[in-house]
Amino acid sequence: METLKNATAAAKTSTQQFVDIEEIRDGVMILKNNGLRTVLLVSSLNFDLKSVEEQDAIIFQYQNFINSLDFPLQTIIYSRRFNITPYLDQLRQFEVQQNNELLRLQISEYHNFIKNLTEVSNIMSKDFYVVIPFSPTENQETGFFHKLSTVFNPKQVVKERLEVFETYRSQLLQRVEHVSYGLSATGVTVKMLTTEETIELLYNTYNPSLFTTVLTSHLSSIDIGK
Repeated sequence: METLKNATAAAKTSTQQFVDIEEIRDGVMILKNNGLRTVLLVSSLNFDLKSVEEQDAIIFQYQNFINSLDFPLQTIIYSRRFNITPYLDQLRQFEVQQNNELLRLQISEYHNFIKNLTEVSNIMSKDFYVVIPFSPTENQETGFFHKLSTVFNPKQVVKERLEVFETYRSQLLQRVEHVSYGLSATGVTVKMLTTEETIELLYNTYNPSLFTTVLTSHLSSIDIGK
């Protein structure tokens, strides 16, 4: 039994060494090298349906946004095969509950159409994210999240660490506000992920499945189909 516990602990350690995140606090990822990261969820935009004037305006606003940046960004497109089963189940419930025979027949035909369509083609779900970084100018040894073993006042250390974190977090949020304003000018909607949403995103990323796992906690508050 002891050997099994040691093997399990070793497996967890070997897995954690590939994850650069120390902790997540107030929607901010704290990396092991003391850097900070936050993630923005960005809605999609059907560019082809816009008029020529609207397309030119979007391109112009995006150019202005890119030229205004003085820090790097990372854009991530998260693609997964969409699980259509819950939607089909909902259609089936509507069909059973429908008293109008004509509407029941139409729902049944629509249900079969969607089912056959998903069987012959892959319906993909795409989420768009922007990762905003911030790196404090401190070395690895004396970083503000470095564990000090020689300090005699642990409460003071915790207080100072929180104060420094809030200082750096406020600077990171200034970047978040700048990016949100710049992207919103192009017609998309931007939302910063909370701690729970960030953890869920990371879990789905490190534990991929065949079908997408919808982050309903924050997708409900953003207009993806805009």
